[in-house]
Amino acid sequence: MTELPKIRFNIHEAAGSVGDFGTILPIVLGVALVSDISLGTVFLFFTVWFVAAGIFYRLPVPIEPMKAVGAVVIAEGLAAPEIAASGIIIGVIFLLLGITKSMGAVQKYIPQSVIRGVQLGLALLLLKTSFGFVASDLLWAAGGIAIILLFWIGNKRWSIPDVSALVVLFIGIGAGILAFGALPPFALPLPHLVIPGWGDFTFAAWQLVLPQIPLTLTNAILATSLLTIDLYRNEIKPDRLSTTIGIMNLVSCPLGGFPMCHGAGGLAAQHRFGARTGGACIIAGIILFGFALFFASPEMLTLIPIGIFGALLIFVAIALGEASLKTESYLITAVTGILAIIFSMTIGFLAGLALAYILAQFSKEKPKKSDG
Repeated sequence: MTELPKIRFNIHEAAGSVGDFGTILPIVLGVALVSDISLGTVFLFFTVWFVAAGIFYRLPVPIEPMKAVGAVVIAEGLAAPEIAASGIIIGVIFLLLGITKSMGAVQKYIPQSVIRGVQLGLALLLLKTSFGFVASDLLWAAGGIAIILLFWIGNKRWSIPDVSALVVLFIGIGAGILAFGALPPFALPLPHLVIPGWGDFTFAAWQLVLPQIPLTLTNAILATSLLTIDLYRNEIKPDRLSTTIGIMNLVSCPLGGFPMCHGAGGLAAQHRFGARTGGACIIAGIILFGFALFFASPEMLTLIPIGIFGALLIFVAIALGEASLKTESYLITAVTGILAIIFSMTIGFLAGLALAYILAQFSKEKPKKSDG
């Protein structure tokens, strides 16, 4: 292992700082569009934890919205107390796993194919929701898709940083301001206490937490830890990542934040575009603070054409769908994903888990543990 790098601020760190915004913005904006959560407050907590991660880890460890929670909230239009309840439960679970150093013991019981099935279910759920947005605003959706495709081609062929989510969002905001004729005032969003009821906790545990846990265990923690070795020759222990995820959610979610985690995909994206130190996270936090000020007024969200949200969500769904193909069992993954979209993410996850262990008994082999 090498010595942790000094935090730097340069053009490379700045380019890498927005590498994961294509995942962050569609989910957060989609959640704010259909729920009563405060978008400005959500961005404010992203600011806090991006800066904290950059200082604490000194590597570009990203902060992401939890995808399973986000997909279900967007599809069902859930309320702030249900969202807060899920974050509190998740925070307790991962804080305990981290401080008791239990990550390795839990990982071995979740087959990789079931994780991929949950990813497939999320992709289908987001795709279904995005089609509703697209159908409501075909012109803006088509324009957003075209821009995202152009950046995707540029990224693949010439390694142009993929900031398509930012470009599409800014174009949508600009068009909304022109149509509205005025710019609502900037303001500092203030955290506000969200108190879930008992029913919110029971609903969140079944519908949001259960399908989110395996994704967080594998992608947000285990795969991220492994990738820090591959990219930076410095291992961030899984238990440390679990602990910070627990703290982030226990602090933020009762105060109006959205459930957050780390992510291997975001780490890889930031690294690809130049991020090498925690400076990239600090820059990302500063950018998101601007978003927090801009979206402190709920009216700002209404300025963005709804087709823009559809375009952004389509490409998040495609990315999740591609990840689901890296499975050891297409049968288990397909069953998990299909049942998730027909019934619920939790039903799909439990059915996939049961199928994996039944098939393992027939083959006299234990299901292969997840590799993230």
